[in-house]
Amino acid sequence: MAVVGHADLSPDTLLLVESTLRARLARRPVRATALVRTGAGTPLASGRAARASGCPLTVVIPTRAGMPAMPPPRDRMATGELLTLADQVRLLTYDPASRDSCIGADERLVASSGLLLAVWDGSPSNGRDATAHLVTYARARGVPVEVLWPAGAAREAVTAIGAKG
Repeated sequence: MAVVGHADLSPDTLLLVESTLRARLARRPVRATALVRTGAGTPLASGRAARASGCPLTVVIPTRAGMPAMPPPRDRMATGELLTLADQVRLLTYDPASRDSCIGADERLVASSGLLLAVWDGSPSNGRDATAHLVTYARARGVPVEVLWPAGAAREAVTAIGAKG
């Protein structure tokens, strides 16, 4: 099961997402593994939920020329925690500083999974967030999609220049 979701979830929403994912992963098919690309926010909440529910966790980390790549500063602490939670680590060539490269990595994860769990409010793609794109991508390839958006969930406000407000 690949897990993707909005990158701009509020701190309270991340707690709701973690709880919702924990309950969903506890009902997984016996052999299912949660698969996340490393990062803060939804990936970390997913990793914590997997560990709490007893679901095996595979964390995908970026590589360049066969060596692990340094994640962006905002993702470094989360990456460290995810690596301690992981049952398995998978290397994937992509640039963690490039939005397009990260979307390509997520597409590869979705294509290789049997189910997409999407933490998604149903909004269309806005050029920054790729969650709607990944849901469409999965559906076009016949990958089943479950949308998880807990009651009370919210995204953080973003100003016109892209700074969080």
